[in-house]
Amino acid sequence: MPSRNIDLLLVNFLCDSADSHELDKLNVWINNSEHETSFKQYVKTYYAITISMNELDKKEIKQKLFKDIRKEKNLFYQKRIGSFLRYAAMVLILIGIGFVYKQQKNDMVEVSTAKIVPDTDQITVQLANGETQVLEYGGNGTIQATDGTVVGTQQGNMLKYDATTRQEEIVYNTLNVPNAKRFDLMLSDGTMVRLNSGSSIRYPINFIPGMKREVFLEGEAFLEVAHDEEHPFVVNLHDLNVEVLGTRFNLSDYKENRDTEVVLVDGRVSLEPLNTVQGSEKVFLEPGYKGSFDRSGKDITTSKVNTSLYTSWIDGRIVIRDEPFENILIKLQRYYNVNIINNNESLAKERFNATIETNDETIEQVMNYFKQVYQIDYEVVENKVVIN
Repeated sequence: MPSRNIDLLLVNFLCDSADSHELDKLNVWINNSEHETSFKQYVKTYYAITISMNELDKKEIKQKLFKDIRKEKNLFYQKRIGSFLRYAAMVLILIGIGFVYKQQKNDMVEVSTAKIVPDTDQITVQLANGETQVLEYGGNGTIQATDGTVVGTQQGNMLKYDATTRQEEIVYNTLNVPNAKRFDLMLSDGTMVRLNSGSSIRYPINFIPGMKREVFLEGEAFLEVAHDEEHPFVVNLHDLNVEVLGTRFNLSDYKENRDTEVVLVDGRVSLEPLNTVQGSEKVFLEPGYKGSFDRSGKDITTSKVNTSLYTSWIDGRIVIRDEPFENILIKLQRYYNVNIINNNESLAKERFNATIETNDETIEQVMNYFKQVYQIDYEVVENKVVIN
């Protein structure tokens, strides 16, 4: 039976997300003749599920699989599940809600006939003079300085600032992206900022020669920073500064989260806590590592991670791995802009795995998934999702 670490390596391999280091470890494990049977059983189970899920005429296979997983749910979480069901449950979950639900949606009985209508908030830019300009999602338009000069142009879901604009002093704009929307921003130096739902960034309409390039972020963003050795790029977060020269990395700094997370895809960044004891040193990240800043304890820890799990939101995908249910609900509210009330306190700390395709799946489909697979009961009351 594979260990927990080997389980993760096998899942990453089957989902095409294993890095070279993980593949080396998996190769050593597979080459051990004692593990051959376990590996073959794992792969056989994966493809058996994939085939059955694609054959829409074999409803009884899918129904039986869901029934068995629901029946064995508690044993699965206590790691006492049988060999076949253990692999089946893990692989089924990691295939993702997107794949499973698309094949299942015509077979499942609707749990609730009430529709959930998400709030529709607008993307806005706050100008230097305090005025607010609304950006039509997917539209076109311009952003002007106080003197009427065009400094930015909206092209669909991206706002691009003109590199030829020159100001003698720093002039800031603030881009606000509400829940259930994502938006891109290209700064005047060519740096690309992809903003996630419920995020905002304060930035200069152009950078001043001889000064650091400095922006202020709340929420989550993926940055591709234009390289400029003479002008380091600094992202100001809650009690933390992240400094780079040119790189790609993900920042998550939602105020409701305990930690600020920085995940480096390539390049090099430094993390420096603010308002700490004098002499505290910067922490440098290497590609493939995550830096977590505990806002309460002011400590920074680092760990090697699969970066794709933290950047999948760019493609409209929520990847959940061993997360408490209370954290999952926060994400669902942010991505779908709905109000979810959890009256089942015993669920709050229970951990789940899932992959949610936010571009294709409604909040009703997601909640029905949790209902069908995990027996989590809910209802829609006055346009709120209430979990019982």
